Formats: sequence, C-alpha cells, structure tokens
Amino acid sequence: MSKKLGRGGVFYREFTTLSVFHTHYLMLGMVFFLLLVVVKKNFHFVDNKVLKYLLFYRIGLNLTVVMLTIRGVVQVLSLDVSSAVLSGIGHLILGISMILVLISIRNCVKDSF
Repeated sequence: MSKKLGRGGVFYREFTTLSVFHTHYLMLGMVFFLLLVVVKKNFHFVDNKVLKYLLFYRIGLNLTVVMLTIRGVVQVLSLDVSSAVLSGIGHLILGISMILVLISIRNCVKDSF
C-alpha cells in the first residue's frame, strides 16, 4: 500500500509545475470563494445568473489546472506538444467569468447604497 502512495507522490513532484499549480488552485480556488462568502453575506448578490458565472469559473479553473499538470508532464518528458491553447482557453474562461461576477457584485453594491 505504501509503495502505491509513494508513486503518486513521485508523480506529483516530478510531473507537475508545482509552484504554478499550487498558486493557481489555492488563490483562484479557495481565496476567491472565501471572499465571495464574505461579500455574499453582506450584499446577497447571488442569483441564477451569478450561479451560471460561478459554474463557468469552476470549469475554467479546473481546465487551467488540468492543463498545468499536462504541461508539467510534457516538460519533464521533453515532448513536442503545445498545451498553450487549452491552458489559454481555461484562463480566458476564468477571466471572463471573474469579471462578470465582479460586475454583478458592483451592481448589487451600487443598488444597496
């Protein structure tokens, strides 16, 4: 059992771009949603439209992280594969959905005051 766990750790250490992977997932995955909880508690901005934006945000985040993992594997194995397109699409989805959520928050805050 411990050998299998060790192999998973070796894969994770050797085949992922750890500094970029951790930063993206931690900041964009956890901190963003923790800040949304605080804002939602004060301004109640979440409706069906915002829930769709947040779904696209999660899709973009996970696509970005998967492509960062694939990029790490490609770099370690020195393969000639370009993963920039899918990683770019993930970042694009992230950016657009984040802007839409922030616009929704701004409109709700503007209506509150």
